[in-house]
Amino acid sequence: MRHCSLCHTFTENEVCATCLDPRRDQGKLCVVETPADQAAVERTAAYRGLYFVLMGKLSPLDGIGPNDIGLAKLFARATRGDVQEVILATNFTAEGEATAHVIGEALKAKGLRVTRLARGVPAGSDLEYVDLGTIAHAMVDRR
Repeated sequence: MRHCSLCHTFTENEVCATCLDPRRDQGKLCVVETPADQAAVERTAAYRGLYFVLMGKLSPLDGIGPNDIGLAKLFARATRGDVQEVILATNFTAEGEATAHVIGEALKAKGLRVTRLARGVPAGSDLEYVDLGTIAHAMVDRR
């Protein structure tokens, strides 16, 4: 197995089947931390764009920096001209948030539209059992 030359996920070939699919929206690039995250987004059938799999997240305390997760490859892929929107779908952990922030700021500076997955109160839950951070973000990001 090796990495797809476009999205960085594992594949048998130089380019994976998702990146080769002509029905995919070439203007959207969803950034995820792992192949499992990519698979989770795919299972929703709500997204038909392309992906970039970081194969990790920034974690300075663990010695994991931008070069360790392929940010240079992501920036090259996102700025080659065909991407209009980068969707940051990193996890909502401290490291995932930091990773999304670093990527978002760098790509916005290059003139790209950058969005982040929405977050909020899970469907079917009672507010009294939802953590306060989730409720706060849901209140701030309400629409």
